[in-house]
Amino acid sequence: MGIRRLRSAAGLAAALLVTTASAGCFAEPSPLPTIRDFLVAWQNGNYGTAAKQTDGDRTKVAAVLGAVPSQLDLASLRLALGRVRQNGEDATAQFSVSIDLGDGGQPWSYGSSMRLHRTNGKWKVTWSPSIIHPQLGQGQRLAIVTTTPTRQPIVDNRAKTLLKKVEVEVFGVTPGRLANADQTLGQLSKITHLDKDRVIAHVRSAPPQKFLPLVTLQIPAQAGDAAQLRQVPGVEAKTKPAYVAPAVADEIVGKLGPATAERLQQVGAPYQPGDTVGVSGLQVLEQRRLAGTPTVQVVAQDPSGSNLKPPLYEVRGNQSQPVATTIDRRTQDAAENTLGKVSYPASLAAIDPATGKILAAADNIAAQHKSDAGQSGEPSQPSSAALNGHYPPGMTFSIVTTRALLQNGQKIDSPPCKRGTQTIGGQSFTYNGRVGRTFNANFAVSCTTAFAALYRDIAPQDLRTSAARFGLGTPWSLPVPSFSGSVPTPSSTAERAAEMVGQGKIEVSPLSMALVAGAVAVGTWRPPQLLQDSPPRMQAQPLGATDGVTTLQSLMSTSVRSGAAQQAKVSGRPVAGVTATVPYGNGKVVSWFVGYRQDVALAIAVEGKVSAASLAATFLKAKR
Repeated sequence: MGIRRLRSAAGLAAALLVTTASAGCFAEPSPLPTIRDFLVAWQNGNYGTAAKQTDGDRTKVAAVLGAVPSQLDLASLRLALGRVRQNGEDATAQFSVSIDLGDGGQPWSYGSSMRLHRTNGKWKVTWSPSIIHPQLGQGQRLAIVTTTPTRQPIVDNRAKTLLKKVEVEVFGVTPGRLANADQTLGQLSKITHLDKDRVIAHVRSAPPQKFLPLVTLQIPAQAGDAAQLRQVPGVEAKTKPAYVAPAVADEIVGKLGPATAERLQQVGAPYQPGDTVGVSGLQVLEQRRLAGTPTVQVVAQDPSGSNLKPPLYEVRGNQSQPVATTIDRRTQDAAENTLGKVSYPASLAAIDPATGKILAAADNIAAQHKSDAGQSGEPSQPSSAALNGHYPPGMTFSIVTTRALLQNGQKIDSPPCKRGTQTIGGQSFTYNGRVGRTFNANFAVSCTTAFAALYRDIAPQDLRTSAARFGLGTPWSLPVPSFSGSVPTPSSTAERAAEMVGQGKIEVSPLSMALVAGAVAVGTWRPPQLLQDSPPRMQAQPLGATDGVTTLQSLMSTSVRSGAAQQAKVSGRPVAGVTATVPYGNGKVVSWFVGYRQDVALAIAVEGKVSAASLAATFLKAKR
């Protein structure tokens, strides 16, 4: 919330003059000037001036009025004069109070009144705390009590949590015990990057005798900040275990962190410093559902700190709810364990081909961080490369190319595969694998030179049309960052040949290629789905006989049975797929496997030269 500037005195005076104009005329001396001066001064923060209009001790009255903004952490206070009644030396004035608590909701509005008495011709407000609120008694104060719902978990497709229990330390203060609140909260804010003004306002508006959490840190990940906070006088710590860290699929599940000023701007009202909010992934994207919204009460407290009931005002929050994903924990574990054996950055996306539901999205995080160690900066919102990676697909794109060729009457025949380097339009294509002499054989061994030479057999737009049939480059979307691929129209002979073999300017993600494999597996392309209650907005695209599904299934099966993808073969249910190793900038390569089994379609991309087909076999064995 924070401390905000109140309206100008001139603006309030004008408002009061309008309302008092209809209040009636009185024989002089009238109580109206005293009433007006008291309300104008109160609203505009001139508490000493307001106190002069009362019969109370000016210092004490000014202190009581001046404490209200901090007790409520209010954004603004508006007062409007109502009916005034005079009976000889006594008078009563009614007025309305409208307080904006800064929580984004409706202002708290209520009616109040004041009594006045005339002595020696001068009117004075008879001071009582009930002027501030009719239910506020002597010695009592206002306070804000915030009740936060228990944050709910992100769960898998069997309603099991995707979070793990870690030790956390909750740091906070007991407001009434602070010897030097500004110093304590200033140090705490500096260490935690919380907004100092908002922290101070939050503490001042809280009940003085109760522990107020201000930041929750995970141990050992944030042990450094925790050690510093323990040295700050007045800061208290409580240790407890909590399910707050992702157990799997880190970039998708996301992380939690303190409600810093920047994060509060992102998640919005009514969250405050002291709340734990989402920092990345679904934790931040589904913040309001997972955390709910707090219930805020304005209470009157007696000197002991006990709340008088019922509350003077209440804004009911919303209950928290779990977020159910389509992630299958067994599949996700198999994917992460498989990639854990790889020393290069690697990603694996797996879907249910019958539904498009994402069963796993795994990234080799340790290898990725090692790869990024020499780069400056770190993305504030890391995304999963399994869903959002941008890679050239290489010869795994032969699935799309073959469909385009079949649409144009290709009879599964092609120029013979040639070893070595071939040049087309100034672009070099190199192949050093087994040599095939038929289209079927060339597909099975992923022969780059044979497929590049077929660029004349299709028009440039045909490849783009075929890619769209498999969902590449189409506007499907997920709640987390994802990439559906990009297949631009080539502008030269070299680009046409390059795109035939998944190079040039073509980019895909592992997820987009897993969806391609799923389309071949079941004869229908389906858009991806990550959340159980958020079905895709795009329609599924059935692939007909003219799309060559049966032919593609046969070709991909041959590739695993006797071609370049043989290492993906596992016992039991048959596997179909294609593999590729494709140049990827600055001398790097990306190793691919794209394929399916009856129960799963998958794509693996590794930023290094490895057998992605072998990794596929490891994954499929673990997924049984």
